[in-house]
Order: sequence, then structure tokens, then C-alpha cells
Amino acid sequence: MSERAPATAPTPEPSPESPSASTAAAPLTAARRTGLLVTFVLGGLTALPPLSMDMYLPALPQVTSVLHSPAATVQLTLTACLAGMALGQLVIGPMSDKWGRRRPLLIGMTVYVLATAICALAPTTELLIGFRLLQGLAGAAAIVIARAVVRDLYDGVEMARFFSTLMLISGSAPIIAPLIGGQVLRFADWRGVFVVLTGVGLVLTLTVWRSLGETLPPERRQTGGVGAALRTMRGLLGDRVFTGYTLTGGFAFAVLFSYISASPFVVQEIYGASPQAFALLFGLNSVGLIAVGQVNGKLLVGRVSMDKTLSVGLGIITSAAVALLLMSTGVFGEVGLAPIAAALFVLMSAMGVVLPNTNAQALMRTPHAAGTASALLGTSSFLVGAVASPLVGIAGEDTAVPMALVQLVCALLSVGCFLGLCRPWQNRDALASAA
Repeated sequence: MSERAPATAPTPEPSPESPSASTAAAPLTAARRTGLLVTFVLGGLTALPPLSMDMYLPALPQVTSVLHSPAATVQLTLTACLAGMALGQLVIGPMSDKWGRRRPLLIGMTVYVLATAICALAPTTELLIGFRLLQGLAGAAAIVIARAVVRDLYDGVEMARFFSTLMLISGSAPIIAPLIGGQVLRFADWRGVFVVLTGVGLVLTLTVWRSLGETLPPERRQTGGVGAALRTMRGLLGDRVFTGYTLTGGFAFAVLFSYISASPFVVQEIYGASPQAFALLFGLNSVGLIAVGQVNGKLLVGRVSMDKTLSVGLGIITSAAVALLLMSTGVFGEVGLAPIAAALFVLMSAMGVVLPNTNAQALMRTPHAAGTASALLGTSSFLVGAVASPLVGIAGEDTAVPMALVQLVCALLSVGCFLGLCRPWQNRDALASAA
């Protein structure tokens, strides 16, 4: 049974009897028939952010040494990319609601390729941070428009299942990216990582140009300028439940990004793992995320309440963060890499139910402004992640306590938003009354 909630923002979706709805049905049906091709293209787009960040992770210690910068400053190259992706979504999402999905996506991807190529030439940390910001601003088009296209094509339980399917592809990126990054470092320095990313972006841009058609016909596009876009955002944020799922997913993503930002130093500098060993451990954690995501999409969605599954996932993430904090503060004595890696594996795996379900629950409420809603979802996640990133290195490179503490605080905030704003027990009461 679908858990779709009624849309609350001002612009209604065309009724099934209206001419615009029947006109829109044709391109959507054609897009659905492409099936596997659309899945791979959208999966590639959602994989671009983790590729942009995770392929670079094994090189962070080398960048620190080569550019003679402290770890906290080098971590700002991650923060800049993340902040760029967050801010870019606020612009590109409403643009895609007004002008369609295809044109803003192609422009953004083209700029992404150019910015990534420039990153490979950056002579200082400050310039690298600036170019990473531009890279993130342009790359925002990939993730925000991919989510909007999913909302154009799917609804309800089908949408939740498709998000879990996308995780099979996008979740592979964190597995492949550090492995590629580690191997690139065998033959080149950190600049070679950006050369490879430039090639990936170019291939993906050409694939989008040739294979992904427009999914938002003119009849369903938003009208008006900046004022109309801001009113739409205000309407969406005025929906308590939409905002609740948005913040729940945003703080959960901050837990994930705290791990992404700190793990190269925790695993390599504190526990002495090689770049290749770090890449393997990072990949194993991503396998857990993918596996749980597929269990969510294939077995749980449609059989178990999405809110109930989300509750269990948030509980597991919080428990894993508590375990990490206790181990890193020495409560259990001196621990090695294995217990820390096990707790991180559990934490990452639980993301496989939290992230797709928060996205699906939020977007179910916004069929009339999928691009803007996708932008708010992505921006909240990336901005909170960008704030969390430098905090995990604030105490230096010799302790994992800041990483564990930031993860626990963000996990508790995620749980608080879910209980305080989404109020899942009210959803169950409403479903029971309807029955």
C-alpha cells in the first residue's frame, strides 16, 4: 500500500482528465519504455557526487603534504565541493521546473567537466578550494535533476523501489571510486585523480546528450521568475512533514559525510592502513549500503511501512555512532582497526534504508514542483554535510573522537526531526482511520 501524502503547496498537479495531463502522458510512457537505459543514466548522474568526492579521498594525505597545508584546510576542498553542490541545487532545481530537465542538465555537466579539468592544474590549496566550489556548483545539476526525473516518471511505492534500484548503481561509486583513486596514486600524483574525473564527466555528459530525453513537458512547467520560485520553496517548507523528512535525511547524510571526510585520516593516519587498504575497507562499507538498499527496495517497500523501516534504520545508525564514540574515547580500552571498521560498516549499511525512504516520503508530497523539492532535499543534505566536514578534523589527525561525536550528534538530530516533525504515529493513525 502506498503511503503517499497529499501535496500541500499551492500549485496543483493537473487532473487525469485535463488536456495537459494526457499530453504529459506520452513522453512519460516513452521514457518508461526505455527502462534499463533510463536507470543507468540516472544512476550515473546520482553517482557523480560520490565519484567527485570519494575518488579523491585516498589522495587527501598526499595533498596535505604536497601543498604544505594542514589537514583541516585540505578537508575544505571537500567542504567546498559539497557546499557548491548544495547551493547549485537551489538554482538548478527551480530552473528545471521552469525550463525542463534536459537543458539545465547539459549546461551543468559541461561546466562540471571544465571545472574538474582546471582542478588538476591548481597550484595552491586556496585555488583548489575555489575550483572545487565551481565543480560542485556545476555538478549539482546531476543529482538534483536525476531526483526530479525520478519524480516525473514514478510515484508511490514504485518511486521508493526505483530509488533503491538507483542505490545499486550510485552506491557502487563509493566502492569503485577509492579503488580507482588508490590505483591512480600508484602511477600519478593527486592531480591524476582529477584527470580521471574529467574523463568520467565527459563520458557521462555525452551519454546524457544522446540518451536522456525530456521528461517534463511544457504544460507541466512552472511559470514566473525568482519570486514564483521563492513562493514555491516557501510553500514546500511550510509543509511540516516535507520539512521533517528533508531534515531527517539531511542530518543522516551529515553522519555519512562525517565518515567520508574523516575516514582517510582515521584509517590511514591513526590505524596505519595503506591507501589501498583504506580503499578496500571503504568499498566494503559501500557494499553493505548497496545490499541493504536492495533489501529495502525488493523486500521491504510495499510490505513494511516506510516509516517503520526508517525508524529501525535511524536506531541502528544512532547505536553505531554511540559504539564508535565509546571505542574512540577508550571506554573499552585500546581497540584496533577491526572493531572501528565493524561499527562503521553497520552505520554505512543502515543508510541503505534511511536515504531512499526519506527521499521517497518527501517527494511523494510534491508532484507539482519536483525540481524545487529535489533542490531543497539536496541542499539541506549537502549544507549540513559541509558544516560537519571541518568539525571532524578540528582536534587534529591523532584522534577519532571528533568524527564519532559529530556522527552521534547528527544522528540524534535526525531522530529528533523524524519524531518531532514527521510524527510517524500520526501517519499510522491516518491509515487506520482510512481503512
